[in-house]
Amino acid sequence: MTLLHTARNRFLFLVLSFIFWFSNFIYIPILSPYLETIGGDYTFIGLVLGSYGLMQFLFRLPFGIFSDLIKLRKPFIIFGMVVSTLSCVTFAWADSLGWILLARSLAGVAAATWVAFTILFSSYFSESDLHRAMGSISLAVVLAQLLGMAISGFIVDLWGWHAPFWIGGIIGFVGIVLSLFIYESNEDFQKEPIQLKELISVMLEPALLKVSFLSILAHGIIFTTMFGFTPAFALKLGLQTDEISMVIFSFMIPHAVATMLSGKIFVPLFGKWRLLKLAFGLTAIFTICTPIIDSKGMLFLFQGLNGFSLGTLFPLFLGMAVESIPLEKRATAMGAYQAIYAIGMFAGPFIAGVLISHLGISAGFYFAGSLGATAVFFMIFWSRLERKATKHNLKWN
Repeated sequence: MTLLHTARNRFLFLVLSFIFWFSNFIYIPILSPYLETIGGDYTFIGLVLGSYGLMQFLFRLPFGIFSDLIKLRKPFIIFGMVVSTLSCVTFAWADSLGWILLARSLAGVAAATWVAFTILFSSYFSESDLHRAMGSISLAVVLAQLLGMAISGFIVDLWGWHAPFWIGGIIGFVGIVLSLFIYESNEDFQKEPIQLKELISVMLEPALLKVSFLSILAHGIIFTTMFGFTPAFALKLGLQTDEISMVIFSFMIPHAVATMLSGKIFVPLFGKWRLLKLAFGLTAIFTICTPIIDSKGMLFLFQGLNGFSLGTLFPLFLGMAVESIPLEKRATAMGAYQAIYAIGMFAGPFIAGVLISHLGISAGFYFAGSLGATAVFFMIFWSRLERKATKHNLKWN
């Protein structure tokens, strides 16, 4: 590809990625309050929120393996856009809790195709620019989430509860059309077929499993809080529906800034693992302190601090998950990574929903905060094991 074509392909792909996540997140802030208005209890709300992650857990790895075997990414991207649009339309037409559950499950199936998005986009860059590529696409995701979630409350105030779903469906249709024009090249694939045992060895890579485990905890936090019960908590604190946008801005803007700075500034400054420990520790503190907040200003402040802390994590995870994996096996590695962390997207809000039903909404935030503390504990434990192993090797060498 020429430089002009490369730039055009990258830009088109980032626009498509933006549309994909915009249509998936435009209704997120109003989803749990909407479910309350139509009769859903907190356990059911947790089930609906968690179904999104469950579908990704079930489908991401098969999508990744199949993509590597047939050496194609684009068909999965088109499929993802179609299912994402169908999810929004199903939400808009839904007249029962069962249809709502189906619609959110379809969104999870669509999101499972994100493995193909990330791997195809990374193929537009050289190996030395891998972290920059992941930072760029992560920024597109965060901006889509920010804009979609920010306007959600205003749309509901203007046109009613179903309006965000209809708008998501319309935007999704535009994405279907654009997905037909993205560029795919097979020139970077190896010529010989990939053996199944090689794919299994990729999925069992220790570094990949560690990063995936930590990502389970990070996704459990964010899907329990901002993408889960934080909007409901804000309404109980006394905010109006249109003020939910301010909560979103206070979280997502620092989140986007941290996404941009994570690979360029924070990783060179702190190192990958030290940065992970710092970010997880801070988000644990801010999340656990959320239930004691009694004013709008403090809510905005704590959401900003939490958004920044979590924003440093996700682009770092994306790069670390595949940086040591050969290109022809990266969709499998990314599929394994994304399938494993989807456990957090399901289990986090589901367990929180059960706890909130019995103990009140504060319990959900205490649970989410404990996930951050758990991550710090495991990283400290792993570093001590590594130091012991290093000393042992030195003694015997």
